[in-house]
Amino acid sequence: MPASRIKSPHLLVAESGADRDGHGLKRTMGLFQLICFGVGAIVGTGIFVGLSDSVAQAGPAVVVSYILAAITCVFTAFSFAELGGAIPVSGSSYSFAYAGLGESTAFLVGWCLLLEYGISISAVAVGWSQYVNELLHSLTGLQLPTALSAGPGDGGIVNLPAVVVIAMASVLLVRGVRESARATAAMAAVKLVILLAFCAIGYSAFKDGNLTPFSPAGLGGIGAGTTAAFFSYIGFDAITTAGEEAKNPRRDIPVAIMVCMGLVTLLYCAVAVAAIGAIGSDEVAGRPAALSYVVNAVTGSTVGGGVIAFGAVVAIASVVLAVMYGQTRILMSMSRDGLIPRVFEKVSPKTSTPVAGTLIVAVVFALPAAFASLDAVMNLCTIGTLAIMAVVNVVVIALRRREPGLTRSFRVPLYPVGPLLGVAFCLYLMYETGWRTWLQFAVFLAVGLLVYVAYGRRHSTLGGTAPGVTPDDAERELQAV
Repeated sequence: MPASRIKSPHLLVAESGADRDGHGLKRTMGLFQLICFGVGAIVGTGIFVGLSDSVAQAGPAVVVSYILAAITCVFTAFSFAELGGAIPVSGSSYSFAYAGLGESTAFLVGWCLLLEYGISISAVAVGWSQYVNELLHSLTGLQLPTALSAGPGDGGIVNLPAVVVIAMASVLLVRGVRESARATAAMAAVKLVILLAFCAIGYSAFKDGNLTPFSPAGLGGIGAGTTAAFFSYIGFDAITTAGEEAKNPRRDIPVAIMVCMGLVTLLYCAVAVAAIGAIGSDEVAGRPAALSYVVNAVTGSTVGGGVIAFGAVVAIASVVLAVMYGQTRILMSMSRDGLIPRVFEKVSPKTSTPVAGTLIVAVVFALPAAFASLDAVMNLCTIGTLAIMAVVNVVVIALRRREPGLTRSFRVPLYPVGPLLGVAFCLYLMYETGWRTWLQFAVFLAVGLLVYVAYGRRHSTLGGTAPGVTPDDAERELQAV
């Protein structure tokens, strides 16, 4: 076995049973459910809460920032689409890295996914808490006390609503993927309707003068705005975690990724222009519930803002649900490979879901949502996500060379230029995060490498040191398919 311990795509598919009945999971998600799942994973805190941060950096040129962030994601989305169609397993970028670059790189990708998904879940839950208070104020004139709606770092004691939304998502996920998919589809429809209604209200008060000066901070502001806007697109990769629960993953996963990216980019740009055109970038910048504020300012009433707040509550809850789903499936794949404890791979025969893994994820990520201020680690989350995306682009190139005969239902356009541009855009945005973030990221990776050496490599199924499906067993299983 080579030191790199590369696992072939055929072996990954054989071990998971992805071309048959999956690894104890049920195939219940069609193309529509996958698209709704993607929209549910992407559209949430980034636009309802994060818009004000992006506007503060770039001004009206935030539209350019959103487009640049989308371009960065689109090139990588092409790579995810190719790999998701070729290797339809639950591990997403972790499994892709295992097939293309080897076990140690795959573990570090999984380590970064813990950061990306974990911080996303906690941060989104905190954003949900802000809009719950906004909705309560709109409906009753009252708000939850700060002690119960913010962590100690933000002047409170415990962020109770953030814990509640994570608990609700975990209950749905434990019940079954069919129920989760239905809930995600319903919430995706609500958030799209709310955002389209916001655009209608914003454009009714549109003033050209609010878009000038267009780029008050110049290219530096646009670059910083792009880094902030990038967080709004995090989640599209979660579609590939449904590889073992999609009815036709080789066809539907690439299509769902492309549809989601196009839809979300158009929606973000339309919302940003509507908000700034209605009241100006100075008024939007720095407001925690900016969309509700815009509607209240335009209509002169709190009713419209309350409707937006309701949409935000639904939208952000769907992100928590979708991202938690993705996290549990990635952990399941890592556990199946022996790189983390086996408890995460256990699937309930009753619900066909990883119940224990889901509950552990809920508890672990509810703690920072309840007590921690996450602002200090948001850039760390961003750089980790960009690193994962860069790796996925590299994997496409590696597998094209190593596995030229691999069945690919979708191919990256303009290969190899497309993946190389994806890497370049990711590196540019990583650079924009600053040297302190790079230092934090280096320490984070070093800790992950120590965990891999101390536990993952020693217990790896591929290394033959842990119980489970050995390479020879899986190859025999592959021949029987």
